[in-house]
Amino acid sequence: MRLRIGLRIVLAAMALSATGGLLSAQTKIAVINLQRAVLDSAEIKKASADMEAKYKPKTTQIEQLQKEIASISDQLQKGSGKLSPQAEGDLNATGQRKQRDLQRLQEDVQAEVDRERNDILGKSGQKMVEVVKKIAEEKGLDLVVDISNPIAIYYKPAMEITTEATAAYDKAYPVK
Repeated sequence: MRLRIGLRIVLAAMALSATGGLLSAQTKIAVINLQRAVLDSAEIKKASADMEAKYKPKTTQIEQLQKEIASISDQLQKGSGKLSPQAEGDLNATGQRKQRDLQRLQEDVQAEVDRERNDILGKSGQKMVEVVKKIAEEKGLDLVVDISNPIAIYYKPAMEITTEATAAYDKAYPVK
């Protein structure tokens, strides 16, 4: 996988340097694992610890419900044939109710955690892109590619050929 990504980056660099007139003789390219850079940041580590502390009570509640369900299941297995039909029915109903409560709580907590995590990662990711752009400009880089998701994070505006490509396309394939 890394070899394939590396090969893409090398091919992209070769293609960029082959364009000659558009670029200087030496194109400076850098790579970054943007995901790792964000996840290794102190901000994310603190946010992770804060989230863990915030959701600890709900995690404890989930664990307690799981223990209660396991206890009911044990009572039903050990009491098989010994419990009255009424007691067995009550245990089954209680177990089913607790199972529903557990599922709802798990789904609610997971949705809440996902929403909060995505918000934090989105904001941190945007900040990291701004930092990378600043570093690229300071180092005189022409292109920065994210190796975790092979896309350009930064490029010099002079490298963009979108307008020229559109004009060439329109010339090659005129509308009739």
